[in-house]
Amino acid sequence: MQRALTLLPSRRDYAGLRHTWRGDVIAGITVGIVALPLALAFGVSSGVGAESGLITAIVAGLVAAVFGGSNVQVSGPTGAMVVVLAPIVVNFGVGAVVVVSILAGLIVLVAGILRLGRAVSFLPWPVIEGFTVGIGIIIFLQQVPSALGIAGSGHSTNAVVAAIQSCLQAEFPFALVPLGVVVAVAAIMVILGRLSAKIPASFVAIVVVTVVADLLQLPLTTIGELPRSLPLPTFPGIDPAMISDLLGPACAVAALAAIESLLSARVAASMSDTGPVNADRELVGQGLASIAAGFFGGMPATGAIARTAVNVRAGARSRLSAIVHSGALLAVVYLAANIVSVIPLAALAGVLMVTAARMISPTVVKQVLRSTRSDVVVFVVTALVTVSVDLVFAVGIGIFVAAFFVLRALSKSSDVRREKLPGEEAAGDERIALFRIDGSLFFGAAEQILDRISAQEGIEVVILRLSHLQMVDGTGARTLTELVTNLEQRGVTVLIKGIRDEHLVLMRRLGVIESLRHANHLFTELGLAVAHARSHISRGPGSRS
Repeated sequence: MQRALTLLPSRRDYAGLRHTWRGDVIAGITVGIVALPLALAFGVSSGVGAESGLITAIVAGLVAAVFGGSNVQVSGPTGAMVVVLAPIVVNFGVGAVVVVSILAGLIVLVAGILRLGRAVSFLPWPVIEGFTVGIGIIIFLQQVPSALGIAGSGHSTNAVVAAIQSCLQAEFPFALVPLGVVVAVAAIMVILGRLSAKIPASFVAIVVVTVVADLLQLPLTTIGELPRSLPLPTFPGIDPAMISDLLGPACAVAALAAIESLLSARVAASMSDTGPVNADRELVGQGLASIAAGFFGGMPATGAIARTAVNVRAGARSRLSAIVHSGALLAVVYLAANIVSVIPLAALAGVLMVTAARMISPTVVKQVLRSTRSDVVVFVVTALVTVSVDLVFAVGIGIFVAAFFVLRALSKSSDVRREKLPGEEAAGDERIALFRIDGSLFFGAAEQILDRISAQEGIEVVILRLSHLQMVDGTGARTLTELVTNLEQRGVTVLIKGIRDEHLVLMRRLGVIESLRHANHLFTELGLAVAHARSHISRGPGSRS
């Protein structure tokens, strides 16, 4: 019962609110201003519309703030989620996004209840960085149609192909107008960003460009009419056949939501001392956030690294800041929907292009490329698969490649060597082989190591020295059993010295001990094992002791 309570909100979440509420309110308003253009842009870019992005930022941001496991995490629509949702909209329609949001939310919620939150710690660093670079490239390429002022319908679901198609279809010089808007937005964001990190550069850029475009009556496509109130929650009509079709995409969305949210929460914890992150509760909160967003007609949500970072830098200390952020966005819906509706889509494209470019840190990329060769391969493969195939598939491939290199390194660290018998040389020592096995005896190295032992000729007694063995898995123990059995069947007596306590249970279960000719062929001291081997040789062939 006590463990279950750790997944639920409590008074402790707001313990220091009397001292931090002013800073939290200011931080919440600041991050709300930053989140507005991003929420609109992500909604448009995913294909579900600016309204959906705004609703998601409000509803999911509030629910995740209350139920999540981080005190300063800000949640909502993100660029990574856009990358996954855009093909879903193309293949299944806009209505499918609501179903995917609810299904994915349920999956993430169950993952939190099952306490799978720590699983993200097993993601290798090169996989995370390759994944991030790939997402940045995709987000940038997805904005090319809007930047050139052409509709994205009929384009490929692959961002690279769609960008190329858009460039081929662009009509110049008409495309120079939206392209100029993109350049202006990017320039304002870059200049203001260098002047002061406290200035909401994307918000200022959107305001300036929108005012200029409206005054000059530029031929630009705008966001269009937005709702002037938050819609009532409704349960979507779900076709069982649609659920089976959308279960795969929902699993992909859920995996992405879990990974991105936990990574964002971990980054937030490293930026400020605002309390520990409860990874399992974070999954519960993000799952509930996506479910709630779906009922209001929104899209799946995740923790947003950029907005969370802004929240922390603005002085946030508690969940109140993320709650205020949702309230600020709600005020936009009720008070400024008409103003927001005239924002050019090209301006949002410019914001996302700059955001995508900032996701790719040259410093981090250099660090990866200067690390080990295996890390470079994992990084490049993950990035390429992310761009060319699929985000979640890319993470899986990245983990597989990283695991391959780890196993190869373990295999190289595993070794078997024949050692000279200790003490003065005695007659018959040439018929005794002392083998020391080092490193790991696991499925990737067991056969190679034990084949070298089996290949020995003219040997009557084999001593296996296992005290330097660091790790043994089931395959390694089973292969060792087969080796002992094979040698005994050939008339070679096997003695084992130094099985470590942590390996003994597994070796008993898989028959290593039973495969020995006698129970007294298991030793704890090398001297006793060698003495027994020499006594066996002195008694001549055929001895069974």
